[in-house]
Amino acid sequence: MRLHRLSITAFGPFGATQEVDFDALSSAGLFLLHGPTGAGKTSVLDAVCFALYGAVPGARQTPGASLRSDHAPVDLPTEVQLELTVGGRRLEVTRSPAQPRPKKRGDGFTMEKAQSRLRGYDPERGWHALSKSHQEIGEELTQLIGMSRDQFCQVVLLPQGDFARFLRSDAEARGKLLGRLFDTRRFAAVEERLAELRRGAEARVTAADERILALAQRIAQAAGPAGAEATPIAARPGEPGLAEAVLEWAAIARSTARERLDIAHRVVAWAEDRQRGARHALDAVRELARLQQRYEETRLRSAALEERRPEHDRCQEDLERARKADRVAPALELREEAERAYRAASDGLGRARALLSPELRDVGADRLAELERKFQQELYALDAAREAEERSARIDGERVRLNREAQADDELIREADAWLADWDTTRAVLKGRVDASQEAATRAEQLAGLLAPARRRLDAAGRRDGLATDVQQAEERLTGAREQELDARKAWLDLRERRLRGIAAELAAGLVAGEPCTVCGSADHPVPASPGDGHVDRATEERALAAQQSAEEARGRAEQQLGLVRERHAAAETEARGDDASASSTMAELGELVDRLTGEHAEAHRLAAATNPAREALTAAEREHTERLEQRQEAHGRMSARTAAREALDGEQARLEEQIAAARGESPSVAAHAERLTRRVARLADAAEAVRTEQDAAQRRKEADDRLSDAAFRAGFDTPEAAAATLLDAAAQRDLQHRIDTWQAEAAAVADRRAERDAREAAEQPAAQPSSAQGEFETAEWLLREASSALAAADERCGELTRLSRQAADEVRRLGPVRQEYERIARLAGLAAGTSADNERKMRLEAYVLAARLEQVAAAATARLQRMSSGRYTLVHSDARTGGRRAGLGLHVVDAWTGSERDTATLSGGETFFASLALALGLADVVTEEAGGVRLDTLFIDEGFGSLDDQTLDEVLDVLDSLRERDRSVGIVSHVADLRRRIPVRLEVVKERQGSSVRHRLA
Repeated sequence: MRLHRLSITAFGPFGATQEVDFDALSSAGLFLLHGPTGAGKTSVLDAVCFALYGAVPGARQTPGASLRSDHAPVDLPTEVQLELTVGGRRLEVTRSPAQPRPKKRGDGFTMEKAQSRLRGYDPERGWHALSKSHQEIGEELTQLIGMSRDQFCQVVLLPQGDFARFLRSDAEARGKLLGRLFDTRRFAAVEERLAELRRGAEARVTAADERILALAQRIAQAAGPAGAEATPIAARPGEPGLAEAVLEWAAIARSTARERLDIAHRVVAWAEDRQRGARHALDAVRELARLQQRYEETRLRSAALEERRPEHDRCQEDLERARKADRVAPALELREEAERAYRAASDGLGRARALLSPELRDVGADRLAELERKFQQELYALDAAREAEERSARIDGERVRLNREAQADDELIREADAWLADWDTTRAVLKGRVDASQEAATRAEQLAGLLAPARRRLDAAGRRDGLATDVQQAEERLTGAREQELDARKAWLDLRERRLRGIAAELAAGLVAGEPCTVCGSADHPVPASPGDGHVDRATEERALAAQQSAEEARGRAEQQLGLVRERHAAAETEARGDDASASSTMAELGELVDRLTGEHAEAHRLAAATNPAREALTAAEREHTERLEQRQEAHGRMSARTAAREALDGEQARLEEQIAAARGESPSVAAHAERLTRRVARLADAAEAVRTEQDAAQRRKEADDRLSDAAFRAGFDTPEAAAATLLDAAAQRDLQHRIDTWQAEAAAVADRRAERDAREAAEQPAAQPSSAQGEFETAEWLLREASSALAAADERCGELTRLSRQAADEVRRLGPVRQEYERIARLAGLAAGTSADNERKMRLEAYVLAARLEQVAAAATARLQRMSSGRYTLVHSDARTGGRRAGLGLHVVDAWTGSERDTATLSGGETFFASLALALGLADVVTEEAGGVRLDTLFIDEGFGSLDDQTLDEVLDVLDSLRERDRSVGIVSHVADLRRRIPVRLEVVKERQGSSVRHRLA
């Protein structure tokens, strides 16, 4: 990979566009990048890294940090453009970070997204675009370079400070750097996967052991007292031997439970024999007591039966007399029915005669029937007159109807004449309403087009005024954040300076008697420095640094928040002004404009809404005009027809009145005269019928008296009244019969019992005592229940123990393969993690791989270190353990002058520099080979030369000059003045008030 040209615009300290010609600088093979502190030497390397990877080196890629130069004009965008050759291809990559830019319309800024462009060069086609995608460009360059950003920053941009720390750091810190460069994450993933598998297998073993222990607890519960005789299980889940202990313990519990089951069987047999004997004795005593009680009950029932004998005889006599009286009952019922019918007929005759005139109340039925026929004939003669009277009434109704219709037609004609007289005026008014509504609809559409933008402007003005306060608050927060950052930075620098002043005491605190000093290398420490007042330790400085970084991040977030708020405020301001940028955008004026347009739009909309009603009103009026003309013409025709009909009705009614007057007599009307005759006919008919009914009822009563006297005599009664007194209803007779039957049944039952022989014999024996026999039986029954319960419990316990033991045996069989798998995985995981006894050096798998890489780096670095140190020093890899730490990533230096091997932390400052330089160059060679052998034609070495003497500096420069083999160029980044004399080709970075700039110094 060779760099040709770099263009930096508004990036870091560079406020304008700066061009770096790497082709001219690389012509001599070795060039110097120098300038005062803070001028931007490292920023040139940051620009190269940003162009290739879209980000600056990790140490300077802080969250919230902006790559844009504070010196650049607001209209000059930040951009980095790099032209390079990699993988045999000539490419040009251009990148711009996310940055604020002025808005094209209105005031304020808007955030522009990051952009990337990649072009390729073809001798035939020239420069042509390849891609504008961040992802595609990143993948393309990473594949061509063959290194990640971290690897590139360590291999191409050699940071000497990092490698000096690498020399002095412990194995863990070296592992982190080497792991990041050689990407050994897959080996760490293998370690983690093995650890995860070990944890999973261990969890499965523990879970299986817990299930076995749970079964053991259930076996203990099921065993009951038998479980207490066995030795408790002392093993815990996960420990070897747990399964065998559980199985042994379960076998002891089963054996004890079977012995207790045999004992329970024998106890139950004895209890059953005792219970059967007690049952037989109890049954015999109960039978004797029953017979004795039965005999006593028979004696008492016999005495009570004799006491009820007189009552039984009386009931039997009453029943016989009642059955004789039943033969007279039909005649009695017939007599009573005839009496009731006669009284009802007499009452009806009295009511009918009361309605007749006095001269007709005593006449017979024949005379009453004759008068009825006479009045009925007279009533038939009134039918024709009644019809004439009804017709006359209808004629009166028709005349009233004609008069009402005449009045209605007169009113209709007058109303039609009045309405038609105003027709022309009405039509003109309605036509005008239609035209006005149509004009209002057009006006409403125009106002609606003006109202929506006005409302949006009013809303935007409201947001703008609210965001103005937010902008002010964001500015205040930014000011506070900047002040806090300055205070934190000042405090950190103060603490750092105080710590550096007392660093000797801090180093002295780490001295150990007999071990060499990390500064001078001496094993004697006669007068170690002691901390003075106000000494600052490393932890305090790191906390101050963390506070300063936190304040810097807070300031970055405040700047970003202020930019976003300003952008929203400018957008709201632009929207509030609308299309006319000079228009007023105050809330009051916009509110007044919206209110005015809203009122005008509402009024126009209200008027426009009346368009359809106005049209419908005009159509209805025209239709009504036609209808009223037709109605007036029809009314005139009906008036002529009514005049003829009225004359015909008058003549017909005169003829009917003559017929009616002759027929009604003295009554006010024919209908009244007919009604009076109808009532008289009905009264005469009712009276005649009542006389005949009363005569028939009297005859039937006399016949019933004769039959009753005859029936009483035949039944043996002197009079009908005596038979009636003896008569009983069916319920009373059933009651007497029931009482008689009950007495007779009781008498038969008592006779049967008195004939029982066993009861008489039992009565002759002593009284039975069933309570004592019952107590003895209950005792035997309780003993049997207890024994049966104990037997069932023992049997169930044996069955449960057998089942649980079988489950435990199954669990133990299933646990076997799981435990074998766990032991195998645990052995592999321990070897990979360095915790196994088989891993003698306690090296993790990733550390083992990194140790091999470190051994390659040490071998490659030694080739250059020997030249730089005139053959004195050699770097070697050490896998020895130091203290309690794990082995694998040790790095020692062999001193050829003394023949001793010591830690790289004992090198002096200058020795540490060229040792770290050799290590960096060796690491670059190994990483390059790891990345696929990509040729690196341009390298940069950053700082560290000020610690070398002249002779060592010449030797180092000779080594660097040897790197120019095969057309390779090396750039040294330093502000050491002596290097400007030794290296004629230079790129000077000049620090100026308006921003830094670069100047080429070519030989």
